This record gives sequence, C-alpha cells and structure tokens, in this order.
Amino acid sequence: MNARTVIIRPVVSEKSYELLSANKYTFRVHPDANKTQVRQAVEEIFRVRVEDVRTVNVRSKPKRRGMTAGRTREWKKAIVQLHQDDSIELFEGTGQ
Repeated sequence: MNARTVIIRPVVSEKSYELLSANKYTFRVHPDANKTQVRQAVEEIFRVRVEDVRTVNVRSKPKRRGMTAGRTREWKKAIVQLHQDDSIELFEGTGQ
C-alpha cells in the first residue's frame, strides 16, 4: 500500500488540537492499514520519527433527515506519537 493511500487526511477536532500539546497527531487512515503501515507512511511523508501508533475503528452513528433514516460511514483513525524533538506543521495558520 502506498504511503499516500494509507494516510487520508488529518482529523481536525477539539480533541486532536488538545493532543498536539503532547506531540500527538491524529489522522484518518485507510481501513485496512495496520500500525506498521501507518508508522512507515507518517515517517515517509513528514520526515519525522514515530514513537507510538494507536488505531481506533470509529463506528457509524444512526442519522435521520425527515422520514429518511440512515447511518454515517465507519472509518479508521490513527493517533501518532512523535519523538519529542520532531513536529509536524499541519495546523499552522497564516498570521498577519
């Protein structure tokens, strides 16, 4: 599996921003990717050292819109702990 297909996109949420202070980054990953593939993909794409990878299968939730009922998609999330000297400039704003 290619590194760009393993890492789909970063997760932007309050919890993921809170984890940035602990040098942990959250990504949406391919559902079939394992921890080793996630580690190799992050190291290859961002040129950092990964210390730990934790994965979570996020379950779907029931949703309704009027009379129509359905469910959201299931997806896989990875929380990556980097070496204390490394960081990823993902959420860097353009300050004025």
